[in-house]
Amino acid sequence: MKPTTYSDKELDSEAARRALDYYLNPTAASTSVDRTPWTVRDDVSPDMVDAHVMNLLRSAAATACESASHQQGNVREVMYALMHMINMARSLLEQRPSQEGV
Repeated sequence: MKPTTYSDKELDSEAARRALDYYLNPTAASTSVDRTPWTVRDDVSPDMVDAHVMNLLRSAAATACESASHQQGNVREVMYALMHMINMARSLLEQRPSQEGV
């Protein structure tokens, strides 16, 4: 097998083209509408899911409150509104009847 010979100019041009393709035209990640980013294991009860959601909402509300305390004006009001909506969702979840045994 005879080795292919390229001039320095051809090699530089080819390398530049590959580099530009790599950085400017990345391959698209395959995504599927049917796939979900996560799934709940079969052995997890609805009450366990509720408890986890409550923890997530509690953390989100605390983050919004802490962020708002360092802001002023409209940004502060929006952050407190976000915290209020998160707490409303938490309240709805707390009032929902237990799902255990479903």
